[in-house]
Amino acid sequence: MTPSLFLAHGSPMLALQQTGYTDFLQKLAGRIQPKAIVIFTAHWETQTTTVSASDDVYETIYDFGGFPDELYTLTYPAKGSSRIAADVKQRLESQGIAVHTDYTRGLDHGSWTLLYRMYPKADIPVIQLSVNPYLPPAEQYKIGEALRGLGEEDILVIGSGVTVHNLRMVNWNQTTPEPWAVAFDDWLIEKLQAQDVQALFQYEQAAPNARAAVPRPEHFVPFFIALGAGDPDSKPKVIHRSYELGTLSYASFEF
Repeated sequence: MTPSLFLAHGSPMLALQQTGYTDFLQKLAGRIQPKAIVIFTAHWETQTTTVSASDDVYETIYDFGGFPDELYTLTYPAKGSSRIAADVKQRLESQGIAVHTDYTRGLDHGSWTLLYRMYPKADIPVIQLSVNPYLPPAEQYKIGEALRGLGEEDILVIGSGVTVHNLRMVNWNQTTPEPWAVAFDDWLIEKLQAQDVQALFQYEQAAPNARAAVPRPEHFVPFFIALGAGDPDSKPKVIHRSYELGTLSYASFEF
């Protein structure tokens, strides 16, 4: 059975740089070879969950600025799947979750930079979904929960975001993580391994440094979606942990 994943997409430079994290992504892809990918990206925000439903090749969206010219020449020409998108939509609606359909939006960097490193041939259909960062964690979890069972069909569900994501507090010259960022991830991992979902839902009040780690929830809510989509009989796993620029976490999980 294919697990669900929460993966950190970090900087767009992920697509160019060779790091310990990109090595991890390549090895992970060698272990997981799905027939399709359903990815929730922190860089597509909508009030109503929206699913991409085109069979065409996606446009590559460069939703960032100030990076090397080479980055803007990269493309990720994956195709969508209207059939799988319709199944995803039906699963969500059957659980009372409203869903809109999008036929034109391309893949933003929350999706394509990760997938470029994992599946560079772009030969696996991708179904991209939006997030609503203002829904509480329990509602995000229910969105993922509605998609349980996709793994049994060899479809990989990815929540693409970052656990600690505070761009105002990054240090461009720092090579070691800030203790407060590590403490937030430590708490998250402790509750996750204890399978204390209710505590995770209360992270804003209970987790140390929550406001600094998650000043805005759009990059964190894909964690709850991926968690909900996972196998409830399997213990969550920390599959990678590293930091960049002092505060940018690359903590990644398998559910």
